[in-house]
Amino acid sequence: MSSIFTKIVQGDIPAYKVAEDDRFLAFLDINPLVKGHTLVIPKQETDYLFDLDDNLLGDLMVFAKKVGKAIESVIPCERIGMTVIGLEVPHAHIHLIPIYSIYDMDFKKDKLKLTSSEFQAVADEIQSAFQ
Repeated sequence: MSSIFTKIVQGDIPAYKVAEDDRFLAFLDINPLVKGHTLVIPKQETDYLFDLDDNLLGDLMVFAKKVGKAIESVIPCERIGMTVIGLEVPHAHIHLIPIYSIYDMDFKKDKLKLTSSEFQAVADEIQSAFQ
């Protein structure tokens, strides 16, 4: 059965995309900790990040770095935090989160509520910075 992320890759489920190439996709988390919280995935459906081929994993990290730099250029923050949890969706993914402190990456915190137009505006800004 396809993961929700595979369905996003295939266009079956909409997402606020911020960057994409032939192997990777980055889109806004719909339950963000902060504005700009982005997920980066390989398009290849693989459950566990460390099951990815070494070259694909390395290239995913380079892609995530470019996405992180784009986020950082449009969302005020001290840094872009990165975490891999991998339990919520059976598809390898990286969380990129604008942060000021380590406590900004606490997944027990209440999630930010954004309107569709707010999500789209953030996605458009990051996408423009990525290109």
